[in-house]
Amino acid sequence: MTGWHEEGLYPDVRTRYKIDRVLYESNTEHQKMRLLEHPRLGKILTLDDVTQTTEKDEFIYHEMMTHVPVLAHGSVRNVLIIGGGDGGILEEVLKHPGIEKATMVEIDAGVVEFSKRYLSEICKGAFEDPRTDLIIGDGYAFVGDSLDKYDVIIVDSTDPEGPGEILFTKEFYKRCKGRLTPGGVLVTQNGVPFMQPAELRSSATHLRNFFADVSCYLATIPTYIGGAMAMGWATDNAGLRKVTVETLEARFRPLQLNSRYYTPEVHKGAFALPPYVGELLV
Repeated sequence: MTGWHEEGLYPDVRTRYKIDRVLYESNTEHQKMRLLEHPRLGKILTLDDVTQTTEKDEFIYHEMMTHVPVLAHGSVRNVLIIGGGDGGILEEVLKHPGIEKATMVEIDAGVVEFSKRYLSEICKGAFEDPRTDLIIGDGYAFVGDSLDKYDVIIVDSTDPEGPGEILFTKEFYKRCKGRLTPGGVLVTQNGVPFMQPAELRSSATHLRNFFADVSCYLATIPTYIGGAMAMGWATDNAGLRKVTVETLEARFRPLQLNSRYYTPEVHKGAFALPPYVGELLV
């Protein structure tokens, strides 16, 4: 089956992808899921017609969401991932041998099972790793009910509508703060600031109620149109944004990650924000 997929995220902008084949299509309990094949991007996963990840550029998002907080912190033992059903964040987290446990809370079991079968290029064997604790459930409820503490929390959510909407609220961020160890880091998916300025502004406003240091960093991901994508950053340890390239290099080099986007230099540069982004954080 050939044709075109039209990206459905923005009401006033449309991007179209030539599709060689529709590999999979179904409705889970929570959302419509499709797996498409594109001649340049490989497999494209969409939820409710919005692109979530692609086979060829997923490494950018997953590396930056993971290695920036983990290497900035420097002594991470326990990580909590909210969302991330494709397993890409989990796979990157588990590349750090010092991490003893990676807890992943995903609301949609269908996405996880689908990813194991059809997106093994992304998740690899992450779901089978003994350090993985996979919980099928509501991330908002989990951070409210759990008593466990985490050095890093990564919120790999959809955009703030449908199942992902509650993961952008003030109460959710308050609950996340309660689950962090002292000096721990919260990283969030905050969309493309040029196209979605209200999303980053709202998150930063909420986060400042609970964290001493709130900012974001940027990564350029081809399939997320409109410019660089923002990853929200919140911690009580302002020094973590000031870790030197030399320190990051000393932590990064022994891991032999073979990363394709992340480097210590990219890490530092990602926090250098253009004014149009910085003004959204004020």
